[in-house]
Amino acid sequence: MDIIATLGRTVGFSFAAGVNLYATVAILGLSERFGWVSLPPQFRVFDNDAILAIAIVMYVVEFFADKVPYLDSVWDLVHTVIRPVGGAFIAVATLGDASPEYEVLAALLGGSIAAGSHLTKTSTRAMANTSPEPFSNWLLSLGEDGFVVGLGLLALYHPVIALVVAVVLLVAIGVFAAAIVRSVRRWLLRPRA
Repeated sequence: MDIIATLGRTVGFSFAAGVNLYATVAILGLSERFGWVSLPPQFRVFDNDAILAIAIVMYVVEFFADKVPYLDSVWDLVHTVIRPVGGAFIAVATLGDASPEYEVLAALLGGSIAAGSHLTKTSTRAMANTSPEPFSNWLLSLGEDGFVVGLGLLALYHPVIALVVAVVLLVAIGVFAAAIVRSVRRWLLRPRA
């Protein structure tokens, strides 16, 4: 069960990091600091004053930047590297003491999952920016914040359920991405009159 719980935390936190890295790190740090749930010792790395302060300050900055159309897209563009790398670091941290091979596998898994959720978020927000009203952008941003907190807490308290939720979402992302690629390919290859 420990392996499944570790995998659930790895996948859940990595997916959440792809949507909002700073909220994910803050959840990990605060839960360790206040003992919300009994975590393995490797999570103590997040209970560091500097890491926690930076995560909270950057979450507040992102909270407001995410509500402004087009600024949110610039913010997401900048974070196209930051969030997957953060997801990789979180995945490695969830392992604790592990061989270098497992750390590399965890980094690849965490980074890939964070990249997938980040690219999904980024493309969804870019489409929302084409809407002339700001409310869809605000609702998406608030929904993302709620989702990250919810998935983070689920990964803390019920890592197996977090694993199931994240895997279902990853499959949905893959199915939608494949459908979009097929549609674009058909559109590009259609005969022109």
